[in-house]
Amino acid sequence: MFISSAFAQTAPAAASGGDMQSTLMSMLPLLLMFAVLYFVMIRPQMKKQKEHRAMIDALAKGDEVVTAGGLLGKVSKIGEGYLGVEIAAGVEVQMQRSAVVQVLPKGTIK
Repeated sequence: MFISSAFAQTAPAAASGGDMQSTLMSMLPLLLMFAVLYFVMIRPQMKKQKEHRAMIDALAKGDEVVTAGGLLGKVSKIGEGYLGVEIAAGVEVQMQRSAVVQVLPKGTIK
């Protein structure tokens, strides 16, 4: 009573030019969504990563930095992948270069 009978549809005729156009039109929203996603999310993230990498590569001895953990310190040693950061007089910690989040202006830490 509530279920109606299902009728098989006949197979569509040979593909015509109109079918190709409708396929492209149905793909258009998907392509537009990908383009918006790229320009709104992916491209700015790649730009931010590039800027962070440039900042890490430009680190020099004596730079004042903020780490990912929130520590403020002065770079005392520079290695290939690690830094020595002096966080207090006589207290030095080793950390990965990628843990540096920000380089502060000189004289910020006293």
